[in-house]
Amino acid sequence: MLLQEASVKSGQWLFRWRSYLPLVLIAVILPEYEDFSYPFGSHAYQITWELFCFSISLFGLFIRAYTIGYTPKGTSGRNTKNQIADELNTTGIYSMTRNPLYLGNFFMMFGVALLVRDGWVALIFVLTFWLYYERIIMAEEAYLKNKFGKEYEDYAAHTPAFLPRSKLWKRPELTFSLRNVLKREYSGLFGVIAAFTVLQYIGDYIVAGRLMIDYVWLSLFTFGLLVYITLRTLKRKTKLLHVDGR
Repeated sequence: MLLQEASVKSGQWLFRWRSYLPLVLIAVILPEYEDFSYPFGSHAYQITWELFCFSISLFGLFIRAYTIGYTPKGTSGRNTKNQIADELNTTGIYSMTRNPLYLGNFFMMFGVALLVRDGWVALIFVLTFWLYYERIIMAEEAYLKNKFGKEYEDYAAHTPAFLPRSKLWKRPELTFSLRNVLKREYSGLFGVIAAFTVLQYIGDYIVAGRLMIDYVWLSLFTFGLLVYITLRTLKRKTKLLHVDGR
């Protein structure tokens, strides 16, 4: 089997399990907590650092939300079994980068990777993310090239695979749909909040030797959980979040 074919095949397998990469990240981070300490010995500095890292993850979530808000049904989904693309997205943020959702994923997980303040963890994450998603992107591009042919080849020829190029911006064809974002991204928001909350409590426990109640993260976790339960219920039990064509 040619190396390119092998990469595409492995990318198809990784595509099915891409949602579990954050768990791999947590597994890498946890051992680093053995010698965890607060920056400058200050819990206040630690909270500041946590919120800074959290803002990076929220930036990634914003990229995903912005992308999803303008995409039509049958594209940019969370499907895992098979590739799906009813049409080719080439406007809006897709006019600047071919993989805006993966760009958002990078920042969402990078914020978590920075929590332990260890340069090696951050470097390992960046390399792992690149190797992991490079193969997924290769598999997706093989699928899109096969389905859309020259249309996709022309699009890929001038649109970056990952890092956005702002001068290529084209106005989105659809209007922004907040309901579509709420329907599809509520789990991502709760996942980020839960990851930060758990790691924060682990860090505090290691430093203090006991479980400490941090009302900042307890409040954020409670808020995230309520949002998750509410939106999940609305999605499954009602049509309030349904948007035709989305």
